[in-house]
Amino acid sequence: MKNTFFIIVSLFLLTSCEKEIDLDLADKSGNIVIEGNITDQPGPYYVKITKSVAFTQNNQYPAVTGAQVILSDNTGQTETLQYVGDGKYRTSTFTAVTGRTYTLKVQAEGKQYTAQSTMPAAVNFDGLTQDSFVFGGVTTYTLLPVFTDPAALGNRYLFNFTVNNKPKKTFEVFSDNVNNGLVNQRPLFLPNDDSSDADAVKVVPGDTIHVEMQCIDNNIFTFYSALLQITGDNGGGVTPSNPPSNVSNGALGYFSAHTTSTKNFVIQ
Repeated sequence: MKNTFFIIVSLFLLTSCEKEIDLDLADKSGNIVIEGNITDQPGPYYVKITKSVAFTQNNQYPAVTGAQVILSDNTGQTETLQYVGDGKYRTSTFTAVTGRTYTLKVQAEGKQYTAQSTMPAAVNFDGLTQDSFVFGGVTTYTLLPVFTDPAALGNRYLFNFTVNNKPKKTFEVFSDNVNNGLVNQRPLFLPNDDSSDADAVKVVPGDTIHVEMQCIDNNIFTFYSALLQITGDNGGGVTPSNPPSNVSNGALGYFSAHTTSTKNFVIQ
């Protein structure tokens, strides 16, 4: 069974220092969904454009083709992305660095959508340390991301991880509202789902955890915080019914300019 304590603790840590987000879970099927990511690593970068499905349906999203997708920054750099299939549009020469503000413009099916995101400065991801606890006879493993939050208030982080390179991705968001300017003290709670579900994941010694740390802006932090409320846990896809998007004109999804750093860890 799922360890409900894991879910309760995770949600408490998420919401303890952030205001509650009011979510409307109405059926948003047929809406444009835009998912764009650019990072401080060399491109190409991708923007995926699909149509949403009902909240209760499987995550099979029809691709949107024939869109015009333009990416630019506040230094004058601009590029029109090329369609490469499966709803994905790709850059060829665009470069991204921290500190710049990036704008995404999408013309699709007679409507225009825009979004902006500012890439924060990178925070060093120094490593991972392991711990565990037992509740109800079930062992839950945790990994503590080792990094020092900058002195300035307002840093936001997204951590996502996979187990043994399985497709299911788990994620958590951190803010520095409580631990500003200090060494991180908040762990990642690793899955311990021993149910018979096909996508169930239970971490045991010998498993390899692949962890990505992103420094994100506040709009993306709000998006993922709301997404966690919708899914009710720390997993699931990133094309939800309707968290507060930073994309205009009623589009679902997000546009994120973020830093990225990755670490692998074998559970002992």
